[in-house]
Amino acid sequence: MSNRNSQANKQAARERLRAERERQAKKERLRRQLVVGGAVVGVLAVAGGIGLAVAKSGGDSGSGGRGAAAAAGDSKVWAKAAKAELTKPANASGPKGTTIVIGKPAAKNTLSLFEDPRCPGCAGFEQTAGATVEKDIKDGKYKAEYHLGTFLDANLQGTGSKNALSALGAALNVSPDAFLKYKYALYSKEYHPDERGPDKFADDGYLIKVADTIPALKGNAAFQKAVKAGTYDKWALEVSDEFTSHKDVTSTPTVKVNDTVIGTRTPQGMSAPSSVAEFNSMVDKELKH
Repeated sequence: MSNRNSQANKQAARERLRAERERQAKKERLRRQLVVGGAVVGVLAVAGGIGLAVAKSGGDSGSGGRGAAAAAGDSKVWAKAAKAELTKPANASGPKGTTIVIGKPAAKNTLSLFEDPRCPGCAGFEQTAGATVEKDIKDGKYKAEYHLGTFLDANLQGTGSKNALSALGAALNVSPDAFLKYKYALYSKEYHPDERGPDKFADDGYLIKVADTIPALKGNAAFQKAVKAGTYDKWALEVSDEFTSHKDVTSTPTVKVNDTVIGTRTPQGMSAPSSVAEFNSMVDKELKH
């Protein structure tokens, strides 16, 4: 009896160990898919609300305003924003100002980008092709239409995507060029936070620090006031809703040329071009002449 119980206990222990190893392996696979695949929505849904990163406050950074509350992931800030009066930034269009089109109006072609500020895949795409996109816009090769979501706030925990999007609204209010350069800076290797670490974009002070690398935004009192006051918080929520309305977009980044998604098909969905050469080739194939 004693031996049988001992054997049964050992078997049960082995089963518990095996189950724990499988659970840890599954979590690691999910993390890798998020990092490599560019924050695939389907993968995040499978994650079932598991906190991939815990929002941590970097403090107010001496910025004043609502920085500490936002950095702490204060949901009250965004509950209030949802009920606030909408303030649309200059250089946005549409009934709710959610249409962000940058470039020459006469351009025959449109490049549409679907991104989330906290998305690691979006950061990788911007670090690879961002400068090319900016040049193509200036050259009139196409105009660019930006669709920005905030779904990673729910999946990674925190408010950084919404907060960064609000700050991008403040930059767009300054100029389209300021918006482009600020977005590029937020996605840069130097400033884009690791999705597994602190939610730095939730801190207004950090967003202003990044903005100070952009000439048009450096020391810009009006821009800084808008960021601290959350002037474009309601607008950020509206832009996020517009992003969600595109049911054919299942991952970020998603890149379209004249409504055709470009990239490489993978089991998780369409993967955006991973090199400038690949990007140029796929874009050129879809251009209208």
